[in-house]
Amino acid sequence: MEIKTDFLVIGSGIGGLSFALKACEAGEVVVVTKKEDTESNTNYAQGGIASVFAKDDSFDLHVEDTLKAGAGLCNPQVVKKVVQAGPRCIEELIRIGVRFTKRRGKEEELDLGLEGGHSRNRVVHAADLTGKEVENSLLRAVKAKKNVKILEDHIAIDLITQHHIKDYQRKPGEKIKCWGAYVLDKEKNQVITCLSKITLLATGGAGRVYLHTTNPSIATGDGIAMAYRAGARVANLEFIQFHPTALYHQKGNSFLISEAVRGEGGILRLSSGETFMEKYDPRRELASRDVVARAIDHELKKSGDRCVYLDITHLDQKFIKLRFPNIYGKCLSVGLDITKDWIPVVPAAHYICGGVVTDMEGKTEIENLYACGEVTCTGMHGANRLASNSLLEAIAFAHFSAESAKNKISAMKDFSFPPIPPWSLEGVLISRNGSSSLTIGTGYRNSCGIMWGSFAPIGV
Repeated sequence: MEIKTDFLVIGSGIGGLSFALKACEAGEVVVVTKKEDTESNTNYAQGGIASVFAKDDSFDLHVEDTLKAGAGLCNPQVVKKVVQAGPRCIEELIRIGVRFTKRRGKEEELDLGLEGGHSRNRVVHAADLTGKEVENSLLRAVKAKKNVKILEDHIAIDLITQHHIKDYQRKPGEKIKCWGAYVLDKEKNQVITCLSKITLLATGGAGRVYLHTTNPSIATGDGIAMAYRAGARVANLEFIQFHPTALYHQKGNSFLISEAVRGEGGILRLSSGETFMEKYDPRRELASRDVVARAIDHELKKSGDRCVYLDITHLDQKFIKLRFPNIYGKCLSVGLDITKDWIPVVPAAHYICGGVVTDMEGKTEIENLYACGEVTCTGMHGANRLASNSLLEAIAFAHFSAESAKNKISAMKDFSFPPIPPWSLEGVLISRNGSSSLTIGTGYRNSCGIMWGSFAPIGV
């Protein structure tokens, strides 16, 4: 089976859906998503979106905080561009129906939270379910577009490039080109050839590489792997950010306890009740994530304890339930009343700061292939992401990419796809697992000589 479209979006988080919403102004869009359309890292983002709105805040301060958190390894030009795009991005989300929390008694003003590493209150949020609110609003907006098609339960398995054209010899200096992707329809157990003039990778991160992670099961790093196999440059893959406070409970499944809990006054304690962050950073609980995670790890190694505790019992009970309804409900379901009980927490793998290298428009080194969100290394995060800069970066680069891609596609009027062969399992080792589904042996070649599942760039 073969599909042709103007834009192929791989991933349905805030980056992919924002891009689709803008790109559909210039052509037809197909969105491929692994599971249900709401399943993404975006959907699990509790904290919010960092953006400058407060009178005592400024773009320069937000840039400074980001550079400091990134240990000097951010690209200052990228940081400045993304930070300055923040207010416009928030306003666009409000226009499509995102209901951000407003200040009590001042319904015309956004409630701005404070999180670790930030020198000002600047985190725009929807209680403690910001990601879910943003995701649902974007989905409604995208589904209202007649020229956008969402393919659920479809997995992109390989980007289509010159590598797939049998006996193709790339000329000296010729760039690798992307013409879409081979996509597995899980329900039909069939690989679709999805041809597109422009492809966007928005596949999220790789948290499931780790046993303990705050990421959903779909965060397996396959977008990075596909791009690397095709010949794209990747960078900073060693910079895995650990979130300091994941719920430590056998029924918690590494449930995230938002940075905002510490921003509202949460105190980290040892099992004895002793505080410890003052020994590591003058900002105490509001130090950047890498500092807090390392401090907790150090204390656990000294004590031999399995967790530390986050205490918000000194806060007003009504405020806790209103500000953190999701966290309150989840903890209550496992027998913890956070208005009375300390929350047991441990660090867990949370975010990959590296990925597919892009320029400031979201373009990769492969022609017609863009990328945005956690799959990328744009230069925004450096060695450690500042809290709530992830959704900001994703939506900002979705905008940058969409504007660039729309301009590019307008110049492709005489474009035609080369003869792309259908996906073939000929010559590939296949094992049956007792059902009708097939498992492809990693590292074996398809009939066009492509290594499926290999992390080595192929080249031509």
